[in-house]
Amino acid sequence: MELDMRSELATFPWTRATWTEDKLVAASPFRYDRTPSFYVWLRDNPVANAKAGYWQDYGASDPEYQRGGPVKLLAFLRNETEEETREYLRWRYGYGGGVTVGPDELTLDMSVTLRPPAEPDRPLDVRILDEYAAPHPYLSSRGISEEVQRMFGTGYSPRHRAVTIPWFNADGTLGNVKYRRVDEKTFWYVKGGRPIREMVYGLHIVYERNIRRSVLVEAEIDAMYLWTAGVPAVAVGGSAFGEAKAELLRKSPIEELRVATDNDEAGAKLKAQVVEKMAGYCELYDVVIPKEYKDVNEVRSAEEVRGIVEGAVKYGWKGFPLLSQ
Repeated sequence: MELDMRSELATFPWTRATWTEDKLVAASPFRYDRTPSFYVWLRDNPVANAKAGYWQDYGASDPEYQRGGPVKLLAFLRNETEEETREYLRWRYGYGGGVTVGPDELTLDMSVTLRPPAEPDRPLDVRILDEYAAPHPYLSSRGISEEVQRMFGTGYSPRHRAVTIPWFNADGTLGNVKYRRVDEKTFWYVKGGRPIREMVYGLHIVYERNIRRSVLVEAEIDAMYLWTAGVPAVAVGGSAFGEAKAELLRKSPIEELRVATDNDEAGAKLKAQVVEKMAGYCELYDVVIPKEYKDVNEVRSAEEVRGIVEGAVKYGWKGFPLLSQ
């Protein structure tokens, strides 16, 4: 099956986007940029010797993000490791980064992706975080208190100019580490870490504190920001909610889940996935973020954050919000 880049990209927010038959031109998703200096091919173009999903960013200073293929771009947009993106593309298209895989391999990948995974036998050595003990003002500038940063074990890598955001397993062992550049939007994960699709950010604290009521958000920064406002939260780490994440939440102490996804098409899709998979397992509430905000981290008042969360609308047993409570 041919890679459908138009449908893969359509659900993500773009700045100053121009869509043509074979190309998307927009501001770079990798940088804080508002000029249309980035393009991606939506389908193969033999004249330009380009394939669907290949992109270039004219304003990039990092060679890693000046040009690339669909795997790197979609991994960034979907907020997952490149290995997870390759599995997704093989599952949906039989696409292997330029090599079409056979039916047997595709079937194998599907079973691996859809089967809820076991806890990892070999978590990462938590001592890898020791070199990232230096503080950095980036997370504080996003409204996250130092106390919450310590609680989540965040740090800073001067060598990469990136804050480090550890992802812990439910039992408190280290599963993965996300590196996020402080001067750009780019991020990546540590080699050999547990796939993000098999984890829920902040779930180890839910178990440590036996938390029964939590907000579910997309990004780790959103979760930490809610904690700073005094609201317990977990994050899925992107705009996809698979069976593995759902099963982790079903087994957790959480009895009431308030869903606060981003104010965009991808966020609406994620909210629907969460409600579909979690209905019947816990009480569900729809957190309605005012349209002037993209996500909870843009709400700059802790009091307003708490009010928005408290004003959530309860879902009925069929997954529809109840108009009256």
